[in-house]
Amino acid sequence: MAISDLYTSGQHKQEIGHFANIVKIAKADGEISEGEKELLIRAGKNLNITLEESILILTNPEKYPTNPPVGYEDRIERLYRLAKMILVDGEAKLVEVQLMRKIAVGLHFSVDNAEKVCDEAIHLVTNKNDLTDFIAAIKKVDSI
Repeated sequence: MAISDLYTSGQHKQEIGHFANIVKIAKADGEISEGEKELLIRAGKNLNITLEESILILTNPEKYPTNPPVGYEDRIERLYRLAKMILVDGEAKLVEVQLMRKIAVGLHFSVDNAEKVCDEAIHLVTNKNDLTDFIAAIKKVDSI
């Protein structure tokens, strides 16, 4: 085992934090639906989360901090993924939206803008906007 294997990279910590936030959204209403399970599996694979890490995160997602990416567009992309999780079961439940707003602040969106940014994110994902359009629209809303 190499010494580098003992330490998680900064990028991987960000991915773990993001996966934990997705899990928090999925668990916010008290149950994880089939659609949420499928999205969690895909997200875990896309974020290079191991099965062991997934199990630990699913057990206690609050243990993992957000660790937002430095890049503004990367943070908007995180918001996009959270909105997709909220809407995977067809509706945005209040408890999920409230949690998303807290996570948005953790992603360095201002407290003053978090509500309107999250509301717009949900609106954009509901209307099936792709990531490119989503990023452009969120930038406009966040600059107001």
